[in-house]
Amino acid sequence: MGILDGLFGHGSDLSPQEVHEALGGVLTQGEAVQVAFRVIRDLIVFTDRRLILVDKQGVTGRKVAYMTVPYRAITCFSVETAGSFDFDSELAIWVSGRPEPIRKTLKRGADILGIQQAIAASLR
Repeated sequence: MGILDGLFGHGSDLSPQEVHEALGGVLTQGEAVQVAFRVIRDLIVFTDRRLILVDKQGVTGRKVAYMTVPYRAITCFSVETAGSFDFDSELAIWVSGRPEPIRKTLKRGADILGIQQAIAASLR
């Protein structure tokens, strides 16, 4: 990820191996990572069971907040792909019990359609 991408909070694809290393004790036995992104220090992880949002806090990033969203709690989602002059894509996920959607910005070229497919397949 380039310096400008990091400063503007744009995400990038992560391999499942990188996610397993970062989320050692968080993933359950047999839980498979489908799609994962890094946004500066934070992670957006889609598994076969849930959505995991990892928020590293503070200067050192040693304090970490984990938000798990079961796919059954997702009521609506939208994706906006990058256009000709846009440099980023946007993901918005509405979760039951929350008035505002969870919004994440991903860099141009990120697998936003893969995210859409992962959510749609989980909402059956």
